[in-house]
Amino acid sequence: MAGGTNGEPTAQHGTDGPDGTGATGSNSLAKGGSRGERPAPPGGPAAGPPSRRGLLAVSAAAGVAALTGCGTSSSRADDAKGGGSSASSGSPSRSPKPRRTRKRPQLPRGGRELFPKYRLVGYCGLPGAAALGRLGDGDPGKRASEIEKTARKYAGGREPLPVLELLAAVANPDPGPDGEYRTRTPEKTIRRFHEVAREHDALLLLNIQPGRADALGEVKALEDWLKQPDVGVALDPEWDMGSGQTPGETYGRTSGGEINDVADYLSEIVDEHDLPDKPLVFHQVSTSVVSDEKKLRSADGVPLIMSADGIGSPGLKRGTWRQLVEDLPDGLHTGFKLFYEEDTENSRLMKPPEVLKLRPEPEYVMYE
Repeated sequence: MAGGTNGEPTAQHGTDGPDGTGATGSNSLAKGGSRGERPAPPGGPAAGPPSRRGLLAVSAAAGVAALTGCGTSSSRADDAKGGGSSASSGSPSRSPKPRRTRKRPQLPRGGRELFPKYRLVGYCGLPGAAALGRLGDGDPGKRASEIEKTARKYAGGREPLPVLELLAAVANPDPGPDGEYRTRTPEKTIRRFHEVAREHDALLLLNIQPGRADALGEVKALEDWLKQPDVGVALDPEWDMGSGQTPGETYGRTSGGEINDVADYLSEIVDEHDLPDKPLVFHQVSTSVVSDEKKLRSADGVPLIMSADGIGSPGLKRGTWRQLVEDLPDGLHTGFKLFYEEDTENSRLMKPPEVLKLRPEPEYVMYE
């Protein structure tokens, strides 16, 4: 368990469904076997073959029951010493005891800076819908153990740091009661995955697909979780809709300024609570998804990571990678996403040595 943490958050992010296990949102339960079309580039109609990514637009998956009884308690040694005689009036006065120095919060595997010490490797997903990513398929603890084994293959001279990237807000094709076209994951689901991350000395990233909601507002709704030293944020602007747009019908988009606003907000939390580095990932499938990219910058204590989400054969993925990193501003870090399903349709999944040959070398590798 990472040291120096605050208590578990108690504020409600999402509310449970009728059975106590589901995510909020109208018509949000995944329908068996249904898949949506992958959206076209910004402003265009839906296009392309059915994909796991498309499913994100047609369903917000059911949450899972929260883990119970996993809390930990700590005991403090009693400083008072009983049974001893007091010093006589003629004895020298005792030197004051040195003041205990509070240990500063650390990353799950030590230290306060992510890079260049660590390479992040993880799964993404949401429980109850395996099609949304490997993390949501089966027992989260087993998935975390799998990530550990996979991460070792990507060490490449760095220390691997496993990541659980949990969908905390999922884009919907239906407006829902608030008209925002997104479903928030229940608090108890987030808590369960945070506990699993703690058990495995891993980072928890909360992924935001805002629909028509404001991305920064969705991040702020998670503030109690973000006060933890082992919780970061991942933005998915492909699902950031403008007015009149519907998830699954068009690609969403964001701007460098909007991403910077999130980074600045996280930096304030890091500073206020003396936290270690808090990563901010933004997923990018094409250059058109992020406008004003040259404005992007890291904020103090918030490493900014561009994750290239190209789909297809190794050759196609390398091509997307080159396009996305060509004009990336200085100071940004890079990530690379692999798709177990889409990448293997008429092709194969790239191997760790192939991924590590990319330049610049990815510092975050994520599997969906």
